[in-house]
Formats: sequence, C-alpha cells, structure tokens
Amino acid sequence: MSEKEMLKGGEFLVKETFAADIFIPEEFTEEQRMMAQSCREFTESQVLPQMDQLEKHDRALLTKLLKEAGALGLLAISIPEEYEGFGQNFVTSMLTTEEMGKGFSFAVAFAAHTGIGTLPILYYGTEAQKLKYIPKLASGEFIGAYCLTEAEAGSDANSGKSRAVLSEDGSYYTLNGVKIWITNGGVADLLIVFAKVGDDKNLSAFIVETNTPGITLGPDEEKMGIKGSSTVQIYFEDVKVPAENLLGERNGGFKIALNILNLGRIKLSGATVGACKGVIAYSTVFANERKQFGQPISNFGAIKQKLAEMAIRTYASEALTYRASQNIDDVTKALVADGMDKGLASVEAMRQYAIEASIAKVYGSEVLDFVVDEGVQIYGGMGYSAETPVERAYRDSRINRIFEGTNEINRMVIVGEMLKRAMKGELDLLTPAMAVAKELMGIPEFGSTSTDYFEGKKKMIVNFKKAILMVAGAAVQTFTDKLADEQEILLNLADMVIFTYAAESVLLRIEKQTDKIETSKMELLKDIANVYFYDVASKINKQGVDAVNAFAKSDERQAMLMGMKRFTKTENINPVEARRRIAAEIITEAKYCF
Repeated sequence: MSEKEMLKGGEFLVKETFAADIFIPEEFTEEQRMMAQSCREFTESQVLPQMDQLEKHDRALLTKLLKEAGALGLLAISIPEEYEGFGQNFVTSMLTTEEMGKGFSFAVAFAAHTGIGTLPILYYGTEAQKLKYIPKLASGEFIGAYCLTEAEAGSDANSGKSRAVLSEDGSYYTLNGVKIWITNGGVADLLIVFAKVGDDKNLSAFIVETNTPGITLGPDEEKMGIKGSSTVQIYFEDVKVPAENLLGERNGGFKIALNILNLGRIKLSGATVGACKGVIAYSTVFANERKQFGQPISNFGAIKQKLAEMAIRTYASEALTYRASQNIDDVTKALVADGMDKGLASVEAMRQYAIEASIAKVYGSEVLDFVVDEGVQIYGGMGYSAETPVERAYRDSRINRIFEGTNEINRMVIVGEMLKRAMKGELDLLTPAMAVAKELMGIPEFGSTSTDYFEGKKKMIVNFKKAILMVAGAAVQTFTDKLADEQEILLNLADMVIFTYAAESVLLRIEKQTDKIETSKMELLKDIANVYFYDVASKINKQGVDAVNAFAKSDERQAMLMGMKRFTKTENINPVEARRRIAAEIITEAKYCF
C-alpha cells in the first residue's frame, strides 16, 4: 500500500478502515516473539528480584541493570545496523517496550533511555553526532536522559527560561538554567537539553555530556511511585557546549520536543499494555489461591466481573496501540521509499499520527489505572501491603496520566489537531458533518439490522462517528474560532473519539482473525466485543449529551439529543454471562490470554 492509499492520521473518523489493512498482535513473527522473550526473561530474572533495592534510589544498581540490558542488545532493538543496532521496525520496538512494561519503575528508565534519551539524536542529529553517540547509547555505555521540563514550563514547554549564549567566535554555547523531573537524570551520561539561544522565540536543543563542568545533579526525588527510576533536578551553570552539539537547527528545538513527545506517548501506551497483563496475571493467581467461605475467591461473580473487565479494556488498549504503531511503520517505509531520510521519515510518520498517539497515551494510561485499582481490590487488605506486587503497580501507574503530556493536554491535542487539519484542508470533516446534520432533519432508518455479526458492529461504529461529527460540527458553528476556549466540550469530544477508535480497533482485530482460530475462541472474542460495544455506547452517549446540553438551544438541542440517542443505540446482550465466560478462560489460564 502506498502512502497515498493509506488513511492519514485522524482519517479513521471519516473513512472506513478495513481489517486487512491493520496489524494485530496475533501477527507477530517468530523473530519478534523471540525478542519479546528475551525482554521477558531479563525482566523476570534480573529486574523483579531486585525491585526492593532499586526503589531505595540505588543508582549503581539502576546503572548496572541498564548496562546489562545494553549488553543483551535490548537497548538497540530499533537502532539501525550502521549504528550497531538491530534495525528492527517500530512495531517490534513497541513489543519489546510492552514486555519491559512489566518491570515496574525499571520500565520507565528503560523507555526514557531507548526513546526520548536516544531517538532525538537518531532522528535529528548530524551524521557525525549519530556516529559519536548512537552506538554508545545502543550498547549501554552511555545512558540517556531528556531535559525539557522547568519549574514554570510544564505543559507550556516553550516558555522555559534556560538560556544558551553563542560565543563570539562561534565555537561554543554557554548554557544556564535548571531542569526538573528529569528521568534517568541521576545516572545519565548524555543529556538532550532544551534552551533558548539569546532572545529566540523558540527553544533549541543541545547534546550535553554530564561530565561537562558546570553541571550539578540534585538528589533523587521522593515520589509517590516509580521509585526505582532516577528523577532529579539538573543545574546548568555556565556550561560550555561545543557548537557542533547543537541538535537540529537553531530555533528548532520546540519542534523536536513536540515530535519526540508523540513518540513517547505511543511508547507509553505499549508499556501500559505490558503492565496491565502483568497485574492481571498477579490478580488471577491470587484469586485462584485465596480461599474464603471454603472456596477460591475466583469462583465468585464479583471477582469474575473484575477480571473480565480488566481483560476487555486491556484487549482494546493492545488493539489500538498496535494498529497505530503499524500505521507509523507503514508511512515511514513509504516515505523512505520516496527518498526521504529514515530519521526524517520516522519523525514525519510520528507527526502524521499525533492524534492516534495521544489517543493511545490517554486510553492506555487510564486502562492501567483501572486495572491496578481492581488488582488491589482483588487482593483486598493484602493489596495495601508493600509486600504485594499490586501495591507497587498501583503507585507506579499514577504518573502515566501526567507525563508525556497530561491526559487533559492530550485530549485537547486529539480534538485540536483534528480541527487544525480540517482548517488546512488535510482532513475533510466538513462534508461528513454536513451530511450528518442533514440526516438529523430526515426520517430515521427503521430497516432490519444486519444478520452478519461484523456488519452489525460496523454500523454501530459508523453511528458513533456520526455522533462525534454532529457534536463537533454544531460546536464549531456555535463557537467558531473560540471553541478552543471551551475545554469542557473539547474533553467531551475527545472521549467520544477515544472510545470510538478503541471500539473500532477491537472489532477490526477480531474480524481479521475470522477463519483463523477455532470457533470457541472466536466466540470468546465476540464476548469481548459485545461487552465493550455495550459499555462504550452509553459512555459516548453521556459525553455527547453533556456537550450538547452545554451549548445547544431549544429545537436544535432537542434534535441533537434525539440524534445522539439514535447514534448510540446498542443491541441488548447479557453482560453478566459474557463476562463470566471471559473470566473463566482467564481463571483457567491464570493470566491474560487473549
């Protein structure tokens, strides 16, 4: 498929996606599964047995583990072969990220190093910079960190106060400033530092080695969770950075920061999928072993409901994460085939799918929060004990809704980016929105529903999208260019988009397996889809109704509320029996098994 034939980022809302065109986890190759196995074995044998010590801010241990991961090649999965890496595609790197996601706070250190600590140089560096630094980062000789956040520059990253002044002879920059919340900061050898040069409007980026005079590392922060990762403040006082260590163009750092955040967002989603699977396994084993009233608590309906719902949402998160990851891979390949540099192609692919990356980040982090909360509940009183893995998972999970851009910011990105692309003519939202508005004034269809399972569900997806277009179109008409100030409505729209993308990803994943798996397994997957659509329809309805009631008046409001009811209609199922069947499979396997 050429780039022109692929759906662009955000186009899923207005065009049909076909099952044949997406990637699903069931399609991993044997080589990819072997790489995942290596990550799993490293996490289980080296990381998990040392988590208690790692959480005591043991920088030496964290450094040792990262270097051991490097020696096994785990830091080099997506590094091109010319820089001493394995040259694997983005989907493979996501799979390894997922497996490492079961390693609690070590997963944060790993992801920071392999992602935001390494890829800015790989994507934006000169050939000399790549040759000098990438092999060392790939092997673990150097540990990387990313220095963007400041005390007054969090979500508004471009407002940072750090400054760099170019020397008169142009040979070096003098860097001053303070960076906070720097992951891997206490163990890093190499920093990607963002600062403004002189009175520039935008940030520039610099590659800075931590042994440079003038750099001072603060102590490790005492945090609610992810205690095993090193998070510090870093002080730069008259630090001299060679001019050749400017990364990318002057004034181009903000663009680098935004594009790398897109990468970090979808990578985070991959890690949360792994963490969810880990917690489901811990919770199921405990529920099978814990006896109350003379039987394992996994026999009770309340526990079965929890386990099933944990698995259903994890399945959806996994489906949408790998769907978007393959989109990024496909566009990267197409751009490279057209002659673009691989690094620039990767950046452009990330930019194109910024909407999907934000969806994955928000959804994945919130699913993990749900899963760990239910995990603690299944453990009961024991879940509150620091001796259990779910207690650690609960603490570690909370940061995911904050870093890589808060979930609120990411929700704004989802809707804002769609509207911006529509204004530029890159995404035609107007035509389908007008069609939906016209449909509202017509007579509703009362034809019989399709007897084909997938066609029936696809009709629901089409209607979910109509609900989004209806609300978005009316909101744009009402508020015009002031819609960006109506954040509550943007949040409503974002959730409608997220749930729709997740539901469609679930359906396409299952459809692609038709005729490839045995009937009993397919029936279980349909149970997952049935419950997910059943639940999501009411959630989309609630968000849509809230938005409509916030701005629509009289007859328009009544028509839209009727439309919302029509577009979110769902078939009646027995959710209790469906969840019980799903839970029975998990309980038998004692792990996530879909």
